[in-house]
Amino acid sequence: MLGVLLVLATGPAAARAAQPAPDLSQSIAADQPLATGRATLTTGHVDIGPRYVDGRWTLLIHDGTQAQPVWRNPDETLLRVSDAALQTVPDDPAYAFLGVDAGKQVHVVPQTQNQNVVWLGWNTQDPRVIHTIDRGVTLTLLGVRGPGTLTTYLQSGNLAPPQPLWRSTETKAQPFWAEVNTHTHANWVFSEPGVYLVAVRASADLISGGTATATGTLRFAVGDGTDIEEAFAAQADPPAPADPPAAAGDRAGTGEPAGSSRTPLLAALAGSAALLALGLVLVVVRGRAVRRRVESERDTRMEALP
Repeated sequence: MLGVLLVLATGPAAARAAQPAPDLSQSIAADQPLATGRATLTTGHVDIGPRYVDGRWTLLIHDGTQAQPVWRNPDETLLRVSDAALQTVPDDPAYAFLGVDAGKQVHVVPQTQNQNVVWLGWNTQDPRVIHTIDRGVTLTLLGVRGPGTLTTYLQSGNLAPPQPLWRSTETKAQPFWAEVNTHTHANWVFSEPGVYLVAVRASADLISGGTATATGTLRFAVGDGTDIEEAFAAQADPPAPADPPAAAGDRAGTGEPAGSSRTPLLAALAGSAALLALGLVLVVVRGRAVRRRVESERDTRMEALP
């Protein structure tokens, strides 16, 4: 049975993902198609990233496993992590953040490509994304549902310390920052085989002054013994983003903040105006009462004069 979906609350400022290595350079054409239908990706190059689809900001999977790259809907895409991904947790305190005992075998989608394992990273290279966002994208882990833990980390060379980005055991939000027009890969460590659903949010400030936000759920089948149909059938209810994707897409070109609504704003303004008007009425009424009292006292004093 799948574990409980971990809902992550608001947390600290986003970490900054390391800059991609030169051999990770790539470009993405504006006319790359959006594929439909189920797809199981077992080996080859795969990224998650934001893209505009029919003018709407979305979070998709960029499938580069074939000669002709395509974009895919995460709901229809299964990332299969076979037993070729098994690695042994090193006996090194630097990897204690994994929360897994040294010597245990875990499934790892590696930062450096293993030709026998799906190679998962992220990019911010959709042409319209490049030309509309301000500086970069924040990728945030919203929740994980699975039989074990998921940890995503970067490591630059064998001597550099690991840089944890996402840990499903954390109870706070874990955003990290990815520069615009970059492409990066990381290590994805699954402590147990089985089906994992990973909810991710991609958000960015727009040059126009608004914001764009979209949420997607990555679907993993970890281990040779995990059933593909079970993985496709698994359901999760990830927490709703602060700014709904639809609102972000509709307002992406207008500069209006995603998720904002004119109706509550107008209602608030109308309420404020009503309170102000009531306040003015009270001031006028009280002013007239004071004036009448002063005039009455003055008349009384005048009548008392000899």
